[in-house]
Amino acid sequence: MDRDRSGRRRTRPLRRRPFVYAAVASVVLVGGTAAGTVYVKAQAHTGPDLVSSASAASASPSADEEAPVEPVTAPAPEVSPDALLAGAMTSVSVQDGAAVSVSVLDVDSGESAAYGEGAFDTASIVKVDILATLLLQAQDAGRELTAAEKAHATLMIENSDNTAASTLWDAIGQADGLDTANKTFGLTSTTGGDGALWGLTQTTSADQLTLLRQVFGDDSKLDETSRTYVRGLMGEIAVDQHWGVSAAADGSEWALKNGWLARSTTGLWDINSIGRVTADGHDYLVAVLSNGTTTKAKGISLVEATAKAAVAALQGASSGTASASG
Repeated sequence: MDRDRSGRRRTRPLRRRPFVYAAVASVVLVGGTAAGTVYVKAQAHTGPDLVSSASAASASPSADEEAPVEPVTAPAPEVSPDALLAGAMTSVSVQDGAAVSVSVLDVDSGESAAYGEGAFDTASIVKVDILATLLLQAQDAGRELTAAEKAHATLMIENSDNTAASTLWDAIGQADGLDTANKTFGLTSTTGGDGALWGLTQTTSADQLTLLRQVFGDDSKLDETSRTYVRGLMGEIAVDQHWGVSAAADGSEWALKNGWLARSTTGLWDINSIGRVTADGHDYLVAVLSNGTTTKAKGISLVEATAKAAVAALQGASSGTASASG
């Protein structure tokens, strides 16, 4: 110990110790996992007015640790019925050079979907349109169908009789009469065939779905008597024509009209089917159009596979399926 000249002990001046600022961990977002768990990294820094280093060390992870917090689960993206249908159609084999289009409506839920574009020859499915036009014209005239008209209508729809169809085609005024009625029905992309060629009427699956709504829906330009009449005939199709959209039904609850035509210029087939089917307790309106298959059998297989895919897609939509693969 130092002493001054007087012999007294010299006291050392007090040294001020610097303040030690406690390290406190602050969290910094550093990333997350694909499953949605977010991780944070502890980052130490110093400053005044902070808690003791002992407290910070016990309460916070070290600077090199990653601490998980509550997972953040993102909601599954909503998949549209059209996307579900497109996914379902990947399992449908379409012959090279052929084309197919489908429109479908779940009558109960109101969900609808469409696949494929372009206009197609109607072949004999136009016979439903011919009868709907005849009934609308009769309604406007305030009359009922004659016995002869009913006989032709029965043959035309149940047996797909072409002679009966030609007779009623002329009775409605051919393409002019059909096109006028279709404007009333809301069909926007259907054009009647030239002259007597009713089978070469051009249409889309969307327009055929609109026509089915006129026949099977309540919001229709056809009155209840007319709608019931057409439905009844479509439910009594000849046994040799029990194919088409009926393949999508899970029982015998269906009503349909098919069309088939081998084009003389190419030898390729137009195969179409429109109607109502019941599956899993739901009613579906389905319109499938196709062309370009090399045989009638291949066209029927294409139409039936497409009808099944369309109904399955809307069943997936109504059950909340969020996958577009099928």
